[in-house]
Amino acid sequence: MSNDAENSKLLGRRNLLKALATVPLLGTLTYAGLKKHSNTAANNVEVLNALGFPKNTGLSIKPGAVGTIIHNNNPHIRLGFIGVGGRGRHLMQCAGFAPPEYVQDWMDKHAENPDDNRYQNFLEQDDLNVSVIAVCDVFDEHARLALEAASNADKKGQKDFKGITVKRYKTYQELIADKDIDAVVIATPDHWHAPIAIAAANAGKHVYVEKPMTNNVAETYELKDAVIKSGIAFQVGHQGRQTESYIRAKEVLDKGVLGKISLIEVTTNRNSPNGAWVYDLHPLATPDTIDWKQFLGNAPEIPFSPERFFRWRCWWDYASGLSGDLLTHEFDAINQVMNLGIPHSCVASGGVYFYKDGREVPDVFQAVFEYPNRDLTFLYSASLASERHRGKVFMGHDGSMDMDGVTSVYVDRASIKYKDLLDRNLVNPDEPALTFSSATGNIDAITSPTAKYFAKRGLLYTYRDGKRYDAAHLHIREWLDAIRNKQQPSCDIQQGFEEAMIAHMATISYREGVKTYWDAEKEMIVKGNSVKM
Repeated sequence: MSNDAENSKLLGRRNLLKALATVPLLGTLTYAGLKKHSNTAANNVEVLNALGFPKNTGLSIKPGAVGTIIHNNNPHIRLGFIGVGGRGRHLMQCAGFAPPEYVQDWMDKHAENPDDNRYQNFLEQDDLNVSVIAVCDVFDEHARLALEAASNADKKGQKDFKGITVKRYKTYQELIADKDIDAVVIATPDHWHAPIAIAAANAGKHVYVEKPMTNNVAETYELKDAVIKSGIAFQVGHQGRQTESYIRAKEVLDKGVLGKISLIEVTTNRNSPNGAWVYDLHPLATPDTIDWKQFLGNAPEIPFSPERFFRWRCWWDYASGLSGDLLTHEFDAINQVMNLGIPHSCVASGGVYFYKDGREVPDVFQAVFEYPNRDLTFLYSASLASERHRGKVFMGHDGSMDMDGVTSVYVDRASIKYKDLLDRNLVNPDEPALTFSSATGNIDAITSPTAKYFAKRGLLYTYRDGKRYDAAHLHIREWLDAIRNKQQPSCDIQQGFEEAMIAHMATISYREGVKTYWDAEKEMIVKGNSVKM
């Protein structure tokens, strides 16, 4: 081939890539076959057409799609935060408020290393037109940091901070009774999610609550009834609803690219003490600085324990284990793209195999959910002592898809639908035919194994309109828009109900050693005996 012909061929291929990469909300759309298996630009378009994506159209979020945010008006909203430990403070930061000492540290680190962009990212975060007028926490040090963050609307560092102007409430009942508060964010231990959310709904406060929304079956019905009766805007904290690659995955599934899907596997793998909930014990934690009785609530009364206070996820009295804490994240990702709903049955097993630290909840766990009406099985497995990445995998007759921070589509080597592409070597079953990315490879200022884990899975950062966002910021923004527009956000009470019930089905199966079933007619979990479809 002449140099002119070769250059023309390369130019054509580059132009095609440019045209196909003009995805306004994503920025990255690749055809893996370009390097080895598609010898001309025409061949790449042929693959694109065969997979259901016409030439040069790219992919786009349609009105009403998962994660879509609609702005009609923007009245000011006054927030109260209940539970302001690590997760609660992060949600405050996503709403636009960070402790001045954090801001000062970001500023200093940026001065030392210009590639550390945490301060700039915080400044560039969207102004949500909210104020945090009250906080509540049972630990004085958590409350102090939250008060300073809420009072730092100007995003100042410690050197320029003006002082605390926000009120602290010692109990959530007092905060909810404040008539000046429009909405509450709940980031407490699991056993307090439902009681506080129910009280807030009954008081007419809009609710953003961390997952899982309930810690037992009875609470799930009560919370659903309270939210429906009150008409509040209700959002469960599954920020993956905002992840761009998940939205792209839904488009792939809606187009039937994979053919009939009969098996879905999702996983959670971590391998660090922090990832296994062995959090540091704060040196200022004493019976004098923590309201231990209020922390316990309806849990059994025991003497003050810093381990149980900071590592509460390890005990059933306060937590929902891997099923409620991490399975629900993975299920929500699948539920938002496939609308699976509650399964017909569940069998779960596992145990405490690595962290022999007195915990009750398992560190290795697996659950099998059957959907006979959809002709598919949904598998979940987790280990807190291995970081091998396994992701979320959809297995279809004609193709498979890995869905995480990067979503990749593979053609099945035995596919009949794509037999012509396979025979002509236009696609390689061992390489992705399509790849959609939610983030860049450069994740700045993320150092902890747990943070890296969430970033890799698309749960920390995503892109919207070409700009990088914290996914939790977008999730809060969506909830606030729902309040203003008198709508429900994407992870509303029905989604939360379904996710809570599948978590409870798995927990009951594991703890009682029984198979659980969902009686759809009676809307209840049945143990040990099959129910009609």
